[in-house]
Amino acid sequence: MREAGLRGWAPWLLLGLVAAALWAATLGRHLGAGLTPSSELDRLLLLYSLIPRAATALLAGAALGLAGALLQSALDNPLAEPATLGVSAGAQLALTLAALLAPGLGGLGREAAAFAGGAGAVAAVLALTWRRGLDPVSVVLTGMIVAMIASSLSAALILSQGEYLFALLIWGGGSLSQQSWGPAGAITAALALAALPAALLARPLGVIATGDAGARGLGAPVAAIRLAALGVGVALATTVAAEVGLIAFVGLAGPALARLSGARTTKAVLLASPAVGAMLLWLADGAVQSLPAGFDQIPTGAATALLGAPLMLRLLPRLKMADRPQRPVRASSRPAARTFAVLLALAALVLLAAVALGRAPDGWHAATGAGFAELWPFRWPRTAAAAAAGAMLGAAGVIVQRMTGNPLASPEVLGVSAGAGLGLAVVMLLATSTALPLRFAGSACGALAALVLMLAMSGARGVGAERFLLAGATLSALCLAALNAVIATASTRAFALLGWISGSTSAIGPDEALVACAAAVALALPLAFVGRWLDVLPLGAPVARSLGLGLQPARLALTALAALLAAAAALIVGPLSFVGLVAPHAAYASGLTRPSAHLAGGALNGAILMVTADLLARTVIFPYQLPLGLFASLLGGAYLVWLLRTR
Repeated sequence: MREAGLRGWAPWLLLGLVAAALWAATLGRHLGAGLTPSSELDRLLLLYSLIPRAATALLAGAALGLAGALLQSALDNPLAEPATLGVSAGAQLALTLAALLAPGLGGLGREAAAFAGGAGAVAAVLALTWRRGLDPVSVVLTGMIVAMIASSLSAALILSQGEYLFALLIWGGGSLSQQSWGPAGAITAALALAALPAALLARPLGVIATGDAGARGLGAPVAAIRLAALGVGVALATTVAAEVGLIAFVGLAGPALARLSGARTTKAVLLASPAVGAMLLWLADGAVQSLPAGFDQIPTGAATALLGAPLMLRLLPRLKMADRPQRPVRASSRPAARTFAVLLALAALVLLAAVALGRAPDGWHAATGAGFAELWPFRWPRTAAAAAAGAMLGAAGVIVQRMTGNPLASPEVLGVSAGAGLGLAVVMLLATSTALPLRFAGSACGALAALVLMLAMSGARGVGAERFLLAGATLSALCLAALNAVIATASTRAFALLGWISGSTSAIGPDEALVACAAAVALALPLAFVGRWLDVLPLGAPVARSLGLGLQPARLALTALAALLAAAAALIVGPLSFVGLVAPHAAYASGLTRPSAHLAGGALNGAILMVTADLLARTVIFPYQLPLGLFASLLGGAYLVWLLRTR
């Protein structure tokens, strides 16, 4: 037994040696072959940057490993960790607000703000999933959606302040670069304070691991134990977030790999997870510092996200989930013709308002006559582009929802839009030209690859609707982590990519607007011929074949069409808007249940929602403007959270 335990830990000893070798190589690059400082500058670099960075990596990894173990034990959920529960993103949002409202806040004040944000995010997740008995899949899915909303809010606040908070965006990616021992000292204090509560919680957490009913029978206060473990875990995670930014998935990987190494009891997992987490983060940071010049400034948090997302996909089948019937979306009995008349009238009204309405220092204004004519050249391009993007996302959402049979699916939720962004990033980094056709080709390839992967997963046995969505959210997190790593290089094209991620339409001119509208029209033409496919495919393969439908050609054509629609829309409004989720729902609920009517209604609703979001993004915090994509993601994400709450 002892030999088996030693064999389980042998890989970690080897990885520790690799991490130490990488750190020694980093020292050699900075200090020379002798690894000793040859000047006062080298001495300062060693004492106040290189050694503190290694110490911070080890301490932050240990804190996140322990936090992940506590959160997983408290919720009986192997995918629970600060990133998947929204703790880290909530802490970042609170720190962004603190930087705006109290720029001089530091030390304990920053940590208190981070704790408030992280605790608020966890409270929101628990409140939204309480009715479902804290079902593991629902908890993690809701947590990741809350994290997306918090991240969008943080990015919107940062971008609204121009360069004032831009460094916070890079820092928030989880940079371990150090100039003092301050962060290491703060994390050490947090670990020391958390050690005793964690030790005292080991036995009670082991008791509730046998089941709530059995624990209550033994007199254990189950709710108090869970809340205490959550509190300690959140405190550790938010301290790390306050000091070094967002480090994703170390809290997931630490406990998971500790169990694989032989830790079986709750006490053993709580003891082993900090050691594994420390080794993982030190290794990841050493790997980042070993990258070629230009890439060695990538935040370590982005690197851990790239490594952790595949692990999360691997652990997904292990989640326990209650088999609950899903509530169907209620459809209105209103005639389709009347619904279309209402939608067309609403679309005309919204388009007119988007051009005519605006805010000035003395309040709202509605332009008419000559004033309208003056505003027209400046506002019609962004309005037309927003409408085209919304229509394409709405149509793509209908296709994806009907193909998967999942009313919660959409290009944004399933990572298709983020995949388009990854394809765009590859083109912008590697191609000598960034012409629009080349950017569209890259986006389309990325979106197509992501959609094919998700459709393959949707057909896998044992992958339910919410597991499927969670896999999509994980894929989206993986793609966005790769994009953040590119942005952190701070190159000219990386800054252009940041503008795309935010979904800003302020720089769209007449030429770009006409191209967007032409793409929407061109991609809408095939929609007239796919209604029968979308009607027959959900009935199953035997029925489809008996009706003479070629399954493979139909699925390939629909997949390609949805990917092209999502890629074209993502080029305009970025990867996160959730219009592809909301628009099909609104169309179906209004009575447009037939495939062709559903497609048309989804496109109309998408255009209306996106133009409305553009109008609000331009005026809600006047004189500043919010990026359209980020603002739309706030509205759509809130709708998705509400939808998860009511299902």
